[in-house]
Amino acid sequence: MRIISIFSFLLPGLLLSQITVPTDFKKIPEILDNTELLYPFIVPEKKYEYWSVFRNNPDPDKAIVYESQAPEFMTINDPAPEKGFFQKCLGENCFSYLIACENSQSKYFSTEQQLRNFIGYVDNLPEALLIAQTYGFMLDSINISGGAYKIEDHYIVMYLSKLNKSSTKESFLVKINRKTGKLESKSKGFY
Repeated sequence: MRIISIFSFLLPGLLLSQITVPTDFKKIPEILDNTELLYPFIVPEKKYEYWSVFRNNPDPDKAIVYESQAPEFMTINDPAPEKGFFQKCLGENCFSYLIACENSQSKYFSTEQQLRNFIGYVDNLPEALLIAQTYGFMLDSINISGGAYKIEDHYIVMYLSKLNKSSTKESFLVKINRKTGKLESKSKGFY
């Protein structure tokens, strides 16, 4: 009798904790788990002469993450900012920032909000993933509960995850307005 009462308590919990991803969602390709591979897909809101993504590294060759096609006469020698987006630690290689050249003047983008403004209209899935990352969401390339998407006319909708303090993953339904970049999210539970 005791075993039956234990199963009757645990079984509904296990069944109800399963996160069901609708069948019209596709799995996000595993390669998009690497943030540095997302930058080449950015289609900036404005037309810039040149733009690059850097990480804070004193070695110029190791600092460049991505460069758009630069005119041959243009060199940007501006110093790195003290903070950037996707701040992971203190010291070298801890954050990224973006420099764009507009009307022959360099312009920094070093916060999450500035990165979102630089992207502007959300053209594709990699841009949507970058925007979601600026809000702390991450792609779980192993479990579809934290790594699925569908693209609609006005929204890109994704299942992404966040880690809590006990290293448990929580699934979120994330909806990004393609025109405004505004993000809405709803927890779908832990997995």
